[in-house]
Amino acid sequence: MRVIEVSEATPMPNPHGVDARKLYDSEHAQAVVIRLEPGQQLRRHITPVDVFFYVLEGEGVVEVGDEQRTITPHQLVESPKDIPHCWFNRSDKELRVLVVKTPRPASKTTLL
Repeated sequence: MRVIEVSEATPMPNPHGVDARKLYDSEHAQAVVIRLEPGQQLRRHITPVDVFFYVLEGEGVVEVGDEQRTITPHQLVESPKDIPHCWFNRSDKELRVLVVKTPRPASKTTLL
């Protein structure tokens, strides 16, 4: 059994400039926890695989395609491949989101 503590995972460089920590990476899937401080956001981008987001802590606004919704802890959001999406933390508290990509992307994310 392998156990990974999020706080011990090394933040990985990313084009969004946010705290992102990869917890799982196989040919079948990839899991990352992102942390957005108040006022931070992800850049709008397109992922070449399906993604789902699960809010662990805080409140954020997710945009998938032309829809925007406020999401709170214990809600899951599906984002189909090739659809633009992004996250915004418009609150005054930290937002932590589990991001799962399946399968692991073979090509890079496209920033818009």
